[in-house]
Amino acid sequence: MIKYIGKRLLRSLLTLFIIITIVFALLRLMPIEGYFQNFEKMSETQIQVGLQRLGITDPLPVQVARFWQGLLRGDLGVSHKYRVNTPVLDIIAQKVPLSLAIGMASLGIALLLGLPLGILMARSSRSRLKIGDRLGTVFVVIVQAVPAAVYYLIIQFYGTDALGLSMRFRPESPSSWILPVLSLSLGNIAYYAMWLRRYMVDESNKDYVKLARAKGVPGAVISRKHIFRNAFVPLVQFIPTSIILTLMGSLYVESLYSIPGMGGLLVNAIQIQDNTLVQALVLIYASISILGLLTGDILMALLDPRISLNKKAGGR
Repeated sequence: MIKYIGKRLLRSLLTLFIIITIVFALLRLMPIEGYFQNFEKMSETQIQVGLQRLGITDPLPVQVARFWQGLLRGDLGVSHKYRVNTPVLDIIAQKVPLSLAIGMASLGIALLLGLPLGILMARSSRSRLKIGDRLGTVFVVIVQAVPAAVYYLIIQFYGTDALGLSMRFRPESPSSWILPVLSLSLGNIAYYAMWLRRYMVDESNKDYVKLARAKGVPGAVISRKHIFRNAFVPLVQFIPTSIILTLMGSLYVESLYSIPGMGGLLVNAIQIQDNTLVQALVLIYASISILGLLTGDILMALLDPRISLNKKAGGR
C-alpha cells in the first residue's frame, strides 16, 4: 500500500509540475499591463525598467526556475493590481476558509441527498409503477442537461423572490448560505444519484442477490447490507469529479452572490489582469483537483480488494 501511494503521489506531483509550468509560460504571453498599477501613465522607459526589475525580460527557463525556487520557499510573489505590493499568500489566506466552508457544505449536502435519492431510484426501478425512479430520472436529466449557469440564476431569482432570502451573501447570516450551497450541491446530487442507482441496479441482478432472495432474506436487508455496500465502492471513484465540479461551480456562484472567497477573487484577478495573483490561484485550484484525484485512487484501493496494488491496473 505504501508503495502504491508513493507512486500515485509522485505521479500527482509530476502532473502538478507540468500544469503549473505550462500556466506560468502561458501567462507570460498575457499583456504586460497586469504587472503595473498605472500602466497607461507610464513611459516606455519606465515600463522596460519595471519589467527588468520583475525579471519578465529574462529567458523563460530562468523565470520558471526562479518561480519554483520561490514556491519552495512559500513565496508566490506580490499582487500588482488587486492589492499593490501585498503578498499573494496573505490575500489568499483571507479567502480560503470561506470557500472551503461553502465547498465542504455543498459536498456534504450532495452526499446526504444524492445517496438516498439513488437508493430510492434503484428500489423504485423494481416496482410496478416506478414512480420514484421516473421522477428521480427527470431530476437528473434536467440538472445534467441544463447549463449550470442557467439553474444558478433560476435558483437565485426564485429563491430570493419566493423564499425571501438575501441575494447578497453575508458570512454572519446563516440564511444567506442556503442558495449558494444549494446551487453548488445540485450537480453533485444528480451525479451521485445517477451512478448509485446504476450500480445498485447492476448489483441487484447478480447471482448472490438472487440467492439471498431465494433464501427468504428481507429485501431491506439485502438492499442495505449487500447491494448498497457493494454499489458504494465504485462510487468512490467519482469523488474527484465531484470536487472538481464544486470548484468549477464556485467560480460562478461566488461572483453571483458576491461571496468574498477564492472563486470571486480569481474572476476579479482575471478582470483586472493581476497576473501574479491569477498564477497563484491557478496553482491552488490545480493542487486541489490533483489532490482529489489522488484521494480517489487511494480510497478505491482501500475499499475495493479487487484492485491490484502491484500491477498497472485500475490507476488513472
